[in-house]
Amino acid sequence: MAQLPKGKPEDEWRATLTPEQFRILRQKGTERASTGEYDKFYEEGVYTCAGCATPLYKSKTKFNSGCGWPAFFDAIPGAVSRHEDRAFGTIRTEITCSACGGHLGHVFKGEGFSTPTDERHCVNSVSLTFHDKDSPVAAGNPDK
Repeated sequence: MAQLPKGKPEDEWRATLTPEQFRILRQKGTERASTGEYDKFYEEGVYTCAGCATPLYKSKTKFNSGCGWPAFFDAIPGAVSRHEDRAFGTIRTEITCSACGGHLGHVFKGEGFSTPTDERHCVNSVSLTFHDKDSPVAAGNPDK
């Protein structure tokens, strides 16, 4: 398996993430529907990976799907990787952070939403950190 740019050993992840972040980002867990901080949150800004701070989604791609988790119709180019997930007796497309491999959720296609991509990136709030439009991250200067 290729080395991830922001990857690190699991014991380091366990030491830096909350138990819930570790369960979701590193063990591919899922938060309960309609409980996440960003489910009904629509401020302007950028969502980054809660594990490694890589920018993943812009708020202009977030929409209300009614699914109980934050939904986006597209990610920042190159930020999210897709993998076949055969857990639970079905085939889904898992999405992970391309930089650290953290589990974000799943992407679904062809559900009929009136979005430019007809995709729904169903993302766990715990996997994300929001930065408002005035933050250096949202302005494209994460090192400031």
